[in-house]
Amino acid sequence: MVDDTDRQVVNALLQDGRASARDVAAATGIAATTVSRRMDDLESTGVIDEYTVDIDYGALGYDVTAVFQLSVEGDGLERVVDRLRDRREMVAVYEVTGDHDIVAVGKFTDTQSMNERIKTLLTDEDIRSASTSVVLNTVCEHEQFPVDGTDV
Repeated sequence: MVDDTDRQVVNALLQDGRASARDVAAATGIAATTVSRRMDDLESTGVIDEYTVDIDYGALGYDVTAVFQLSVEGDGLERVVDRLRDRREMVAVYEVTGDHDIVAVGKFTDTQSMNERIKTLLTDEDIRSASTSVVLNTVCEHEQFPVDGTDV
């Protein structure tokens, strides 16, 4: 069970994912040994999944973001999800409820590479229908929020 001490550790790491246990201890006022133990526990229970770098894809030339809404034929959901997961340009793949079965987000260097992906999806035998939206402006992306325990 996550408690207030765990939440303080998580929130400090959200501010600086590269912070050491000593840094987190200084920021929270919790003893460094306690922070270190809590970080290990949070990692082993999967609360902290991994420490990653936040990439600005636009700065690397991936200027086109597309959102794909896919409806899948019959029992093809798992196959389509697996194929999308294996595509490096897909940064998010969700199984969803509603009018579509899958929502996926892709990053592309240009509209030609996006069009190639769209054509591949449209000819996939497991996909019944696909609609694509091109993102005009990214308002926020990959945002995380401090945890306070009220929604847990």
